[in-house]
Amino acid sequence: MLRRSGLAIALLVILGPVANRAAAAAGGGVTPPDYPQIGLPDQAAARALLDEFRQAGFAAGDYFLEFDLRQMPRRGDEQVFHGRLWGGRNEEGLILRISLQDASGLEHRLLVQNGPEAAAWSEVAGRVQARGEAAVLDPIVGGVELTAFDLQMPYLYWPDARIVSLNRVRGRPAYAFLFRAPAAFAAAHPLLAAVRAYLDTEFDRPLQIELIGPGGGVLKTLSIVDLKKVGGQWMLKQFDVRNEVTRDKTRFSLTAAALGLHFGTALLSPGQLAEDAPVPAFGQITAIGP
Repeated sequence: MLRRSGLAIALLVILGPVANRAAAAAGGGVTPPDYPQIGLPDQAAARALLDEFRQAGFAAGDYFLEFDLRQMPRRGDEQVFHGRLWGGRNEEGLILRISLQDASGLEHRLLVQNGPEAAAWSEVAGRVQARGEAAVLDPIVGGVELTAFDLQMPYLYWPDARIVSLNRVRGRPAYAFLFRAPAAFAAAHPLLAAVRAYLDTEFDRPLQIELIGPGGGVLKTLSIVDLKKVGGQWMLKQFDVRNEVTRDKTRFSLTAAALGLHFGTALLSPGQLAEDAPVPAFGQITAIGP
C-alpha cells in the first residue's frame, strides 16, 4: 500500500512536501524502463491506491509559496515570471490561488480548484471570470508551458484508469497508471488522448507525468528536478514542464515557503480573487536558497 505523506496533489503534488529525498532524481522526457512485471496489483487494488493518492495533502494546514517560473525556449531568450501561491483544501479538494508578475510588472491572478469538479478562474481588470473547459490546456499566463490542466490533474478522476506496468524512475519503483480521456474531453481536446502518471509504490506522490497524444507519442512531461527540506518537510524545490513537441521548457523554482497557516475559506474563493491577498509575516517565511 502507498504510505501517507505530506504531499499536496496539485503538482503541486509537485507544489507540496514529499516524504523521501530519493524523489529528487526523478525526471526526464524519456519513458522509464520496466521492472520485471511480477505481482502487479489487480484493478480493485489499483483503485484503492488511486483513492489514497487523491486524498493526499498537507498535514499542516494552509501554505504560502514564492516561486519563479523560468521559460526556457529551445531558441530565443529566456523569460522569468515571479509568483506567489496560497494553497489549501476545501470540500472539493485542493485549491490554489496564484499570482504571477510578468516582465512588464503586470499581475496575473488565477484560482485553480482540484477534484472531481475541477474548475479555474482568472482575474482580468478587476473582474473575475471562469476559465471554461475549452481553455483548460491554455498556459496559465502567456509564454509558459504550465496549464490549469497540469495543476488541476482532472485525470485522477477519469473513469478509465488502470495500472499498466511497474517501472523504474531514476532508481525508484513506480506504478505506471494510464488514464484515458473520457469521450467528452477527447472530443473537446482531440490532441490529448491519455495521461500516464508514474506513482511511487511506497509514497503517495508522482515521480513523472506524461501527456499522451492520439498516436501514443508523449506531448508533455512534468518531472521533479530537486528537493529542499523546509520546516522538517521535504518540499519540491524545482520541477520542469517540458513540451516534447517544441522542446521548450518551463522550470518552477521555489524561492520561499510558509507552512502551517490558516487562511479561512474566503481567501481561496472566486469572490476574493480581485482583492489583494495578505502575505504572511516575515518571520513565518523561510527563504529557499539556490
